[in-house]
Amino acid sequence: MKNKRTTLLAAAALAAALVAGCTSMAPTPDYDALVAQMMTGSFRDEGIAKVDRLQQDAANAACSKAQGGSPPEDVANAIRQAALTSVRMPADGKFLGDWREGEKLAQNGRGMTWTDKSAAPAANGGNCYNCHQITKAEISFGTIGPSLYNYGKQRGVVDPDSAASRPIVEYTWTKMWNAKAYNACSGMPRFGHAGLLDETQLKHLMALILDPKSPVNQ
Repeated sequence: MKNKRTTLLAAAALAAALVAGCTSMAPTPDYDALVAQMMTGSFRDEGIAKVDRLQQDAANAACSKAQGGSPPEDVANAIRQAALTSVRMPADGKFLGDWREGEKLAQNGRGMTWTDKSAAPAANGGNCYNCHQITKAEISFGTIGPSLYNYGKQRGVVDPDSAASRPIVEYTWTKMWNAKAYNACSGMPRFGHAGLLDETQLKHLMALILDPKSPVNQ
């Protein structure tokens, strides 16, 4: 009886070892491919919103791979350099529009949804208050991004057209056009680079935060 019990235990141990061996030899699933399959199978074209939005460019793919952290410095630097190269300064050399129109854009969260009739930048808003405090009059704002209240005033912008103000003016334009020029994994929309806003709209937003007459700088 003892020998039989010993034999059964040995057989069970061998079976367990074989199962463990087979499990350890199983190939590791391609999780990236599985996620891609899940995403493409879960969405469809609807109105102006197309599934090609799921396709990440190299910058976003690298930041996704970093899983909330920072990519390797050489990768991050390449992203920043490419973003900086993508920036187009105003064709007429003028950076500021009408701050009143800028406030309307900052309040406007419409654009790029499947119910919109057009994907043209003119149909979009900036939705800036979703992430930033801007004017003191607006009490509903997000805190994902820093406060922009007194943005120009704190940076000494008295005359936006002066040579002294040029560095901060160009920095701000670049930030709005493609924020990845300064932060490889910035979550700020790339308004100019992605064609979300046109040049005129960007000028209005620039005026909102830089014009000394704007309530932002009072």
